[in-house]
Amino acid sequence: MTQMMYGAISMASVTIALFFLRFWRNTGDRFFLYFALSFFIEGLHRIYSGALNEAGEDSPLHYLIRLLAYGLILWAILEKNLPQKDRRD
Repeated sequence: MTQMMYGAISMASVTIALFFLRFWRNTGDRFFLYFALSFFIEGLHRIYSGALNEAGEDSPLHYLIRLLAYGLILWAILEKNLPQKDRRD
């Protein structure tokens, strides 16, 4: 049952990443690119976790991968809300 849940979560994460990639391609906004990368990393992490089930979810590698994925989301939000410099030359 756990393997099936890993497969479902990874499929959903990669599907969401593809939607965000489409939005990024249409708008050119890096916000969507960061979200797509984050969900793609999370999907690959679930595939990795499902394939190597003996490591468990409590190893530091799992937390570092999630930290990277959530850090990308946090960076996207911060970058979107930071004041933009005036680029007049």
